[in-house]
Amino acid sequence: MALEMRDRCERCETAVLTVDGPARICTYECSFCVPCADAMDDVCPNCGGELVARPRRTVA
Repeated sequence: MALEMRDRCERCETAVLTVDGPARICTYECSFCVPCADAMDDVCPNCGGELVARPRRTVA
């Protein structure tokens, strides 16, 4: 099963998250831009889980 690669930050909703760019994600696939994740101390506001670097997908 592939990760859902969301294209917008769930906090600021303005940052575009490209599949090959940096983003942070929790185990429930909540996705945030790096500045927002840093501001939240890498803790997901939805589930309280850790935000980690989202794997990048190569664009074919």
